Amino acid sequence: MKRILIVGNWKMNLNTHEASLLVKRLHDKIQVHRDIEVVLAPTMLVLQPVSTEIDRRKFGLAAQNAHFKDEGAYTGEVSFTMLRDLVKYSLVGHSERRIYFNETLEVVRDKVQAAIRNGIIPILCIGETQHERAAGETKRVIHDQVTTALSNLTPDEVEKVVIAYEPVWAISTFGGGIAKPDEVKKVTDQIHYQVKELYGNEVSENMRILYGGSVDDHTAGGYLSIEGVDGLLVGSASLNYQKFAGIVESAHRLIHKDPPKNG
Repeated sequence: MKRILIVGNWKMNLNTHEASLLVKRLHDKIQVHRDIEVVLAPTMLVLQPVSTEIDRRKFGLAAQNAHFKDEGAYTGEVSFTMLRDLVKYSLVGHSERRIYFNETLEVVRDKVQAAIRNGIIPILCIGETQHERAAGETKRVIHDQVTTALSNLTPDEVEKVVIAYEPVWAISTFGGGIAKPDEVKKVTDQIHYQVKELYGNEVSENMRILYGGSVDDHTAGGYLSIEGVDGLLVGSASLNYQKFAGIVESAHRLIHKDPPKNG
């Protein structure tokens, strides 16, 4: 059975002191669950100090971004090579990177490959905008984002990738609409199908797929109840220790009791 993966993306928030305080509160609030993996994605600035403070039995670390070149004259950048002893995961291709920093399909592909090359598990973020959704282009957008991002990998490498479906229109930054469970399932089924067609059934079954998009402690259980969803990518709610702990607790309840009906 795949462990449920809960990732908290802190985005561009919290200085070193604030991050330390949040880590302490999360440590006090969240219990160790062997079937749940909790990962924190702080800013690059605080990755190093947070790495010395967290209890590795409770929390893993993820970078929010990195450069696809291992080294060179790229002022201001940090490479996956520099992060490989610090983090287990890295977000790649988040919609805010695609929109604000013009990351193309090819750049995302190169970053996925660089992460794998350096022993870091990429959390590949994909999703359609409101305009693309209204135009009926969701299937095409998801197809292009998945196939391009994975195109330079072997089946064994693809199996390591985590895919996070985050419809852009459901992210609080871009409006924060609510994605219905049947809408989410339709897309996650498509992702599994695409991976199966390209890399085989075993790879598709072993790959973890997350859902993200204005997830909080009230909706988490509903999304985790969707067949084919193996975890959550949490944005703003991950900055609130009570909400984030509530999300982890929702995952725990789902595994050991009847799933909650909200969401």
